[in-house]
Amino acid sequence: MKTINIITILLLISFTSCVQDIHQKTVTFRVDMNAVENVKNVGVRGNFTNPTWGRTIPLEDPDGDGIYEGTFSKKAAADNISFKFVNQNDQFELNGQDNRSIQFEYKPETITYEAVFDKAEGKIIK
Repeated sequence: MKTINIITILLLISFTSCVQDIHQKTVTFRVDMNAVENVKNVGVRGNFTNPTWGRTIPLEDPDGDGIYEGTFSKKAAADNISFKFVNQNDQFELNGQDNRSIQFEYKPETITYEAVFDKAEGKIIK
């Protein structure tokens, strides 16, 4: 009986110690759409929306410079996100290529991610 209690306690400790802290993650997405024709309903989709990859977060270009941007905030324990920019609600960039990604640290973060639509290179500014 004593052995079962010790095993139970050890299992409870191991399960509770695996829980990671939840931190506020704020990401500003900026995408240059100047080389794209028929720009409309620009946004970003990824594994961080609900449903996953099923909702477009809209990006806007209020100053008309062709750079669309928007900010997304969420409390999460995730250590990364993957995403792609979208034009006209359903035209995903980087067709047949890997998704873009951002690697997080385990602390609150504010990040700006800058890219050109359909070019794999991106820049993270912290």
